[in-house]
Amino acid sequence: MRATLLYAAEDVRVEDVTDPEIKNPTDAVVRIVLSCVCGSDLWPYKSAPPTNNPRHMGHEFLGVVEATGSEVRTVEPGDLVVAPFVYSDNTCAYCREGLQTSCVHGGTWGVNGVDGGQGQAARVPYADGTLVKLPVGEDSELLPDLLTLSDVLSTGYHAARTAGVGPGDTVTVIGDGAVGLSAVISARLLGAERIVLMGRHTVRTDLGRDFGATDVVAERGREGVSRVRDLTDGEGTHKVLECVGLKDAIVQSFGVVRAGGTISRVGAPQFTDVPFGFPDFLRNITLTGGVAPARAYIEELMPHILDGSIRPGRVFDRTIGLEDIAAGYRAMNDREALKVLVRP
Repeated sequence: MRATLLYAAEDVRVEDVTDPEIKNPTDAVVRIVLSCVCGSDLWPYKSAPPTNNPRHMGHEFLGVVEATGSEVRTVEPGDLVVAPFVYSDNTCAYCREGLQTSCVHGGTWGVNGVDGGQGQAARVPYADGTLVKLPVGEDSELLPDLLTLSDVLSTGYHAARTAGVGPGDTVTVIGDGAVGLSAVISARLLGAERIVLMGRHTVRTDLGRDFGATDVVAERGREGVSRVRDLTDGEGTHKVLECVGLKDAIVQSFGVVRAGGTISRVGAPQFTDVPFGFPDFLRNITLTGGVAPARAYIEELMPHILDGSIRPGRVFDRTIGLEDIAAGYRAMNDREALKVLVRP
């Protein structure tokens, strides 16, 4: 089959690799129908050192089950399924607590002999725990929306959930990427009264308004903080959803949160020191967030897609074939595309 491999920074290739097959009785093989490029894929794309053992790329996909191991019970050949961005058994103590990202048997796509999601097919370990059957056909127009359950929508929702967003809250979302826009959707789902989206790309922030943002602040740094404070009578917002991962974004988060408020950070952190000093300690700020256990949220979020109340698939603004995926990476890296959909 064909699959996406990363050889070095800015060196993404599509090459022939070994076809996936059942190795363990808990495995399934899925023919991939849709996948995409994630913002987090851009970090290794920008920085990976050269290697002769390239990494298989991609961790968001949905597709059709082609084969199952002898112990698989919840899916069968012909089922259309979505896979969260990590695999898990969904039975260990962490999984039962809704923390599938810490599954004792789980792991990451594309490493340790496991296929990536940007290819024609993938072997799925622990298929019963990982895969979720979709109640639509392979030709459904909802497939791009349902693909967001794999990562981006679930990550935005994790930001809102861990922040404790609820009815009547004021919320600031920092970042107008696909996760930030998903956080806007999620804050609205949870009842936020006012949602301030901080971003400076007009096409994206316009989409954010469609998703539920009540205000857009294009300024950054001190000017951005001052603007949010002006919008909230000098207080700041109850909840801040940090969806970027850069240090400037977390500094901005502390600037716009109100006393007693909560910051949830879900942007993959590209720094180690968090500027949480004594002045913010005195304000009783809560800092939470982390990597999203997407598997815990899929069944909760899916009905909102099926009934048409949310259309998160609108974050995909470019569609390419698998053979053109290097161009898709470049488009996202150069900010020419928000999120690239891949049809193998």
